Amino acid sequence: MDQIVRAIAKNAPVKAMAISARDTVERARAIHDCWPVATAALGRLLMAASMMGAAMKEEAGAVTLRVKGGGPLGALTAVSDSRGNVRGYVQNPAVDVPRKAKGKLDVGAAVGCNGELTVIRDLGLKEPYIGSVQLVGGEIAEDVAAYFVESEQVPTACALGVLIAPSQTVQAAGGYLIQLLPGADETVVSAVERGVARLGAVSARLDAGTDPLGLLREVLGEFDLEVLETSPIEYRCYCTRERVSRALISLGRAELDALIKEQGGAELTCQFCDEVYRFNAQELGALRDEASAK
Repeated sequence: MDQIVRAIAKNAPVKAMAISARDTVERARAIHDCWPVATAALGRLLMAASMMGAAMKEEAGAVTLRVKGGGPLGALTAVSDSRGNVRGYVQNPAVDVPRKAKGKLDVGAAVGCNGELTVIRDLGLKEPYIGSVQLVGGEIAEDVAAYFVESEQVPTACALGVLIAPSQTVQAAGGYLIQLLPGADETVVSAVERGVARLGAVSARLDAGTDPLGLLREVLGEFDLEVLETSPIEYRCYCTRERVSRALISLGRAELDALIKEQGGAELTCQFCDEVYRFNAQELGALRDEASAK
């Protein structure tokens, strides 16, 4: 079961989260028919969004992460609710790039680093909070860490990994997000750095059977951990025919008239789950009348 674990250090100003998300990332891969490097890139972004969403205090809140790095994958988007349930897509899922040393996927080359990571926090207010940082390398985890340092002034260590099986399905996926709170001194920083080095690649550890709590216990092995919460997460899209209908109504009477005359209907595909919604001319006519009444 995919899950997020949240914890704090009892004896230091440190808070941490870890995630296991094999099924979630595999669901995204299957929906969008992603090639391996696209699966790895989108999977990392989904897990980052999931942890950031689960950290929100607002029940109706949401977090959106968007990456535009200028690489062959194009734009990537991940959206999480406040429980860590997440959805996302990659603009060009059928992309391949040369492997790095030891056959590792070169996510940075596929994403590109000539662009931005944008974080949109919807807190249920009139206007969402939007922050952007220049990409560090397009590997996602280091870019997320850079966002927290530059935009929120929170020193952060982030690691995200997706391991692809020979069948091109997802074999393991997970990661962690560790943040230093005010009052953390160099001793705390050094202890976290040692833990990060000791753990190594998270995907390999997860593949070997380490769960999210195990990741945190190893990275923060020099601290006394208190687990705050363990919660399940999944790939979840909130699209419905009603929501699509509202989107069509928002086009206005003239645009709906044009759809009826030129196409005799409409076919819309959800970018997150590939669900197809079809509307015939009569249904569009009813939506047009509803638009006219507003």
